[in-house]
Amino acid sequence: MKPEDIADLKQLIEFLKENQVAEFDLDRGDVKIRLKFNEGMAPAMAPAASNVPLVAPAATASATQPRTPVAPQPPEPESNLHIVKSPIVGTYYGSPSPGAAPFVTPGDHVEKGQVICIVEAMKLMNEIEADARGEIVRCLVTNGQPVEYGQPLFSIRTQ
Repeated sequence: MKPEDIADLKQLIEFLKENQVAEFDLDRGDVKIRLKFNEGMAPAMAPAASNVPLVAPAATASATQPRTPVAPQPPEPESNLHIVKSPIVGTYYGSPSPGAAPFVTPGDHVEKGQVICIVEAMKLMNEIEADARGEIVRCLVTNGQPVEYGQPLFSIRTQ
């Protein structure tokens, strides 16, 4: 890798950390990058050749390994937070279509039964509804991220 590529990768890692992205994949020709951050561990650069997958030491990844479930993030220490979990395995989408406004954002008030996201499974778009009334505190996944059954999606401050 060229020094400027390494600098770009470091900048990407910082961006992913700041935005609390748990997993990232990039495949461009002979460059394959897969980063999967463990909670509470800061990613760091691993030396690699341009045709070898780059992996942060605090991460576990390989282009040939099967995808493993993302470890659920624990809820915030507040006692009145409710965690909305994925009822199915699939791909998380925060808006009804690409480029559309998200269903909810942190700070929004939601009612029980209100659609808050979509999880696509086997080409079916499954609307996920809030199972509690309150304020969205945090979205725990990113758009397009694979999610597992029972994986936390949102934290809601109940009222």
